[in-house]
Amino acid sequence: MERTVNDEVRTKLALALDVDDLVVGVRLARELQPYFAVLKIGLELYSAAGPEVIGTFQQMGYKIFLDLKLHDIPNTVHRASKVLGSLGVNYLTMHTAGGHEMMTAGVEGLLEGARNAGIGSPTALGVTILTSDPTTEEELMKHRIDIAKNSGCLGLVCSAHDLPVVSRQAPDLLAVVPGIRPSGVRAHDQKKVSTPSKALDEGAGLLVIGRAVTLAENPTEAAEAIHGEIADS
Repeated sequence: MERTVNDEVRTKLALALDVDDLVVGVRLARELQPYFAVLKIGLELYSAAGPEVIGTFQQMGYKIFLDLKLHDIPNTVHRASKVLGSLGVNYLTMHTAGGHEMMTAGVEGLLEGARNAGIGSPTALGVTILTSDPTTEEELMKHRIDIAKNSGCLGLVCSAHDLPVVSRQAPDLLAVVPGIRPSGVRAHDQKKVSTPSKALDEGAGLLVIGRAVTLAENPTEAAEAIHGEIADS
């Protein structure tokens, strides 16, 4: 029997469209929209389709999570973020490895672009340590959390394994967690994975779910199973 979609669960899930074909992306986005409120556009799809892809998914009603992990000199990141802020993205990633000055410039540019366009303030997300990295040095993690927090980011991206550190050090920041895999689903190239319910229990605010759904034989059934796992936990 088909489950009723829980809107509260839906707002905590971001669909990662890690594809390089806009037609494929649009098909998946339409099929899975009942289960995800946020759509993540990564480097593959952005490179394939350009900035116009943002508007394509905005028109479907998704909040847009642009995952470009900006990392360059402060002036370049400021200018790029300003452009992206004007396009109406809701979330934008910048890599904390770039340092405090770069991150601050990125946050300021993002907010300036949105303000100039007369739209709501987006959320800058500081990327800490990638979930494809099998190890996490706690001191490095703490340092990068501080960079995100002190540069004006309202959220950060971390693995579920690092949520206890984030909860202690920056409980007010939105914790965005990729590497989500329901029980029995392949980890692919992710080294630090977690089930959806466990990640939410440990403090995640937004779960990024991609291949566990998009590569499933039946993406809709896979999405329904994730909703069911969260609702039953």
